[in-house]
Amino acid sequence: MPLLYRTAASSLSVARAIALDRNLVLYLEGLVLRAFFVVYGPRAGILESFIQFVKHGFPAAIRKAGWHILLVTLALVAGTVIGFMLVAPNEAWFSALVPEALAGGRGPASTAQQLLDQEIFAPWPGFVESFVVFANFLFRHNATIGIMTFGLGILGGVPTLLLIGYQGIALGAFFALHYNRGLLYDFIGWVSIHGVTEIGALILCGAGGLVIAEKILFPGRYSRLDNLALAGKAAAGLAGGAVLMLFAAGLIEGGLRQLIASTPWRLAIGAATGLLWAAYFLSNRGRKSDGAAA
Repeated sequence: MPLLYRTAASSLSVARAIALDRNLVLYLEGLVLRAFFVVYGPRAGILESFIQFVKHGFPAAIRKAGWHILLVTLALVAGTVIGFMLVAPNEAWFSALVPEALAGGRGPASTAQQLLDQEIFAPWPGFVESFVVFANFLFRHNATIGIMTFGLGILGGVPTLLLIGYQGIALGAFFALHYNRGLLYDFIGWVSIHGVTEIGALILCGAGGLVIAEKILFPGRYSRLDNLALAGKAAAGLAGGAVLMLFAAGLIEGGLRQLIASTPWRLAIGAATGLLWAAYFLSNRGRKSDGAAA
């Protein structure tokens, strides 16, 4: 097959130079294109490639981005602490830090009972509203933020860290709002059931952005363009896997969070989810995919 491919490519080159028959040139172009995919194309179908990515590629990409994940996590934690320290003593900061669309009617004027009845233990709206309408909205919203966080890495990583830090500031503001009303325990349970997956995915998107930023800022012996090509697979693997996590987080947040109206159960599910993700990320160590994701 390689010999036949090179022969067809040579014939195409000659035909482009001397042939007057346009149909012949088009025929050879189509033939060479099909042969190229046979010789150089992937040996696995889309479904098989997706399964291999989920089983090996995604966990391997995460293990190769250890310090990137740590840096993004520190930025998120720092933002959360800042948001909490600003709002806890002065709730006027809440409206300045949290956009109205994200606040969803919550703010300094909210009472503890309102937060319990309309947020933490609000009634389950039903299957269609939860698993279809709301879950779809949450996935699109969170995926947009995640992809933006990843894409900003091309600007050197600073915008990525700033956006992650801002997400932490908003989270810290919510923590402070509920802490002042004695609802911090219930709010943590309300967030944890989906937040472990959602926040973890946002961290991975940010880590993917830092992988890109690293290759731009410190190209080493390769050019920046070559570095982006080499690192692009690992970075895209982080972002692509994170989007799958955000899809799972949307289903949990939209469908299960209000269905399970028990803080201990929410905390238990959040902890179990975290353990499952950790076990998955550490699975299949030592396989070739670890090296491929470098």
